[in-house]
Amino acid sequence: MINYNNKKFRPISNSDNSETDSETEFVYKQEGNIVTSTYQGNQITKGHLIGTVDKNGIIDMRYHQVNYKGELMSGICKSTPEILANGKIKLHEVWQWTSGDLSRGSSVLEEI
Repeated sequence: MINYNNKKFRPISNSDNSETDSETEFVYKQEGNIVTSTYQGNQITKGHLIGTVDKNGIIDMRYHQVNYKGELMSGICKSTPEILANGKIKLHEVWQWTSGDLSRGSSVLEEI
C-alpha cells in the first residue's frame, strides 16, 4: 500500500468544471487505510477530503470545499496513483460534483 502521509500535491491538469488549479495545494495525511487532506488556493478558500486507500494505492474519497464565492461544494472522487521515475506520485482522478450541476470531470495531480 502507498503511504500518502505528509505528501503534498498540486494539479497539473483539470477539466474546465473544476475549481482547482496549479495554485491549489493538497496536504495529505494517512492513518492505516484512511486518507485525509486539507487544501486551498485560488478559487478554493478551504477544502477537505476523506477517503480510504486500497492495497494498490487507489483512493476512494469524498470532498467538500468553500469556494471564493462562499459556496459550499461537494463531490466524490476515485484517485489512481502512478509512481514516476523520480519516485514521486502522480494521481489520475475521476470525479463528480454531488452539489451544483452534478457534472463529472478528471484531474491529474503531481507530488511536489
